Amino acid sequence: MNQTIRIGTRESQLALWQARQVADHLVRNGYEAELVPVKSEGDLDLKTPLYEMGVQGIFTRSLDAALLANKIDIAVHSMKDVPTRLPVGIAQAAVLERGPVNDLLVYKQDLNFLDNDAAAHIATSSMRRKAQWLNRYPQHQIHNLRGNVNTRLRKLQEENWNGAIFAQAGLERIGLRPEKTIVLDWMLPAPAQGAIIVVCREGDDSVLTASSRMNDEKTVLCTKLERDFLRRLMGGCSTPISALAQIKDDLVYFKGSLLSPDGRLKYESEKSASYDNALQLGINCAEEILSAGGDKLIKNLQNAGQ
Repeated sequence: MNQTIRIGTRESQLALWQARQVADHLVRNGYEAELVPVKSEGDLDLKTPLYEMGVQGIFTRSLDAALLANKIDIAVHSMKDVPTRLPVGIAQAAVLERGPVNDLLVYKQDLNFLDNDAAAHIATSSMRRKAQWLNRYPQHQIHNLRGNVNTRLRKLQEENWNGAIFAQAGLERIGLRPEKTIVLDWMLPAPAQGAIIVVCREGDDSVLTASSRMNDEKTVLCTKLERDFLRRLMGGCSTPISALAQIKDDLVYFKGSLLSPDGRLKYESEKSASYDNALQLGINCAEEILSAGGDKLIKNLQNAGQ
């Protein structure tokens, strides 16, 4: 009889959905699994903007601590929330097949505000989304929006805002995508957006073996390239960094960007390579952006204490 694998998860509806996908994988492969909800710092403080909290790891630290304390056997995270360097003692066990990667605009009335010079009001807690939106619509005003998906949708209806930005995967996975939405196909997503990662304690061979069957190699490659790009740019919570790697036939296409928080400065890089020669795409694009002036932008942000 296999030992029951304890799955650590945040308590939000989306986090529980993700954890259940992992549990279903394990059960289908003959393992027993149970969910163990754990509160995170990011769930407890719903007022402070994420870019002021130090968003890297804010949703993962509590689960990592529970994992290292042997209170759970694996932790399930939205991969975009996971720091590019895992804590000592924790290993990547699997990355599930990726879901939708795009962002959505949920709007309240109509989309006329996208076609004129009106000072529309858009809500998001993401510095990446804010910067890209202001780059495209500099006349708009951005408002902070925190909380789980349900809370943010409710807040949008309560406030005098034109719309709010959400991850497509987050809304669709729990069946909450409203009718009034459009896919922001021009907005580059966060590195690893739409991907789910499973981590475990280093050296826990039985859990690594159990998790390996849900690992998707193409998603592993794409998210690695995006996170390499992020790490090379030394991106923090206040640095609007976006990246997307996609595989089409036997080619890997990569696009990454770095913006100033106000959206006025933008650096982009785009490259492609064969599947077998793609491992440096993220780093190469990051180097191109740094040499084009991105290094000065990052240094200025660091000096400003953002």
